[in-house]
Amino acid sequence: MTLTVRSAASGDQPALRELFLRSRRDTFAWQPADSFQLADFDAQTQGERLWVAQDGALTAGFISLWEPENFIHHMYVDRRWHRRGIGRALLAALPGWPHTRFTLKCLRRNEAALAFYGACGFAEVGAGTSQGGAYLLMASGRESGDQDNSTPRA
Repeated sequence: MTLTVRSAASGDQPALRELFLRSRRDTFAWQPADSFQLADFDAQTQGERLWVAQDGALTAGFISLWEPENFIHHMYVDRRWHRRGIGRALLAALPGWPHTRFTLKCLRRNEAALAFYGACGFAEVGAGTSQGGAYLLMASGRESGDQDNSTPRA
């Protein structure tokens, strides 16, 4: 595997649309498949900054960030690349990772994603309900100004 993570370009849009549609239909199997459309990608990532992970010429995953709030809106990895470090590589591409505080929402029913985010240092900071169901609001890193209560290294 030759992994590259880079800023998304307009030429990536067709592959990202397909990945977004396929991943949501696979991941959110409890929702009707026809509730997800190819055009959803453009609407749901408008104004966001995107990074794409590629294995050679193949799109392995992507992450989208709403920069004004450091909110990770979407992260999807193609099933063929699960458990191969793609998700962690996408998080590492975020500006200031891991020291900057990023937030995200993750549906409670998406247990695999909750476990992944927990393993990456995200912690629950809230909860709510959306059209997709109950979710956890999770945060990682520290906001500037947060107190560092850790024990200093000797």
